[in-house]
Amino acid sequence: MNSSGTPSSPSNNPVGAAAAPVVIATRESRLALWQAEHVKALLEQRFGLAVSLLGMTTQGDQILDRALSKVGGKGLFVKELETALQEKRADLAVHSLKDVPMDLPAGFVLAAVMEREDPRDAFVSPRYADLASLPQGACVGTSSLRRVVMLRALRPDLRIEPLRGNLDTRLRKLDDGLYDAIVLAAAGLKRLGLADRIRAVFDTDQMLPAAGQGALGLEIREDDSRLGTVLQALVHTPTWLAVHAERAVSRTLGGSCSMPLAAHAHWQGSELQLSAALGHPGQPQAPLLRVALQRGITDALAAEALGRQAAQAVLDQGGRAYLEVATGTT
Repeated sequence: MNSSGTPSSPSNNPVGAAAAPVVIATRESRLALWQAEHVKALLEQRFGLAVSLLGMTTQGDQILDRALSKVGGKGLFVKELETALQEKRADLAVHSLKDVPMDLPAGFVLAAVMEREDPRDAFVSPRYADLASLPQGACVGTSSLRRVVMLRALRPDLRIEPLRGNLDTRLRKLDDGLYDAIVLAAAGLKRLGLADRIRAVFDTDQMLPAAGQGALGLEIREDDSRLGTVLQALVHTPTWLAVHAERAVSRTLGGSCSMPLAAHAHWQGSELQLSAALGHPGQPQAPLLRVALQRGITDALAAEALGRQAAQAVLDQGGRAYLEVATGTT
C-alpha cells in the first residue's frame, strides 16, 4: 500500500515472498465457505500457494434469538476470526465487507477488497413478484434496521418481522410460510447459484445498500508484509475506492447495527457518485435523510474525504438528532 492509500502494483515475484502455506479463517456458513474457497482457488491458481481453510463458528452465528444491535453488532461475525489471526492459527480472514467494523483492532489491516458482486438488495418471495404486489399488512422478514426503515418508507402498511440466521436458514423460514417475503443481499444469492430465488431487485433509489455490501474484504495481521504483497494483486481498485468512500460515511457517523444507515458509491466515468441515507431508529414516519455527492477520485484519501463530506451533509440535514436516538444519548 502506498502513502495515498491506493494499492501499489504487486512486485514481480510476490509468490516467492510468501511461499509458506496460507491458512484462511472463515465462518462455516455455506456462503462464507464459498467466499473462502473462492479466495483459496485464486491464491492456488494464480500464485501456486498451498492454502487450507480453518472453519469457525462465531458469536454472531450462535446468537439467533436477538437482533445484532442488541448483542454487539456485526463485529460478532469477525471477532473469532481475528483471534485466530492474532494467535497465528490463521494468516488470512475472508469477510463479507458489510460485516466488518469500520475501525479494525490494532494489529490488523484490510489488505484487499475484491471486485464487488451486485450490491443491491433482493426481494424474495414464493408468491409475490415484487414489493408493490404484496397485499396490505403482508409480513416481510429482515433484521436489518436499514432495510426496516427503507421498507417502511416504501410501504408503511407492511408488518416487518425479525429474521436471523444464515442465508439457507432464512430461505427455509420463508418456504415454511413464516413470511410473505424476505429481503436479502443479491450478492449472496448469486454467489451460491440461487439467483432464481430473486423475484425483483431493489433499485438503489428505493433501497440504498449498506456500506461495503457485495464486496469481499481480506484481513491479515498488519505485520505480515509478505502476504500483504501477494494480496495486493487481488485488489479491484474501482471497488477499493468505492468502499473507502462508503465506509468513511459510516465511520464518521459512528455507524453500527443500532443505526439505520446506508452508503453506496458507484462510478460514472472517472467520477465517483456517493449516496448516503440515514433513517430515524425510533420514528418510522420521520423522513429519510438523503445526500448524493459526485467527485473525481483517484486514491483512497480522496474517497474517504468524499465520504466524510457526505456524512457532514447528513448531519447538516438534522442527522445529529437521529444519531442521538440511535446511540441513546438523548
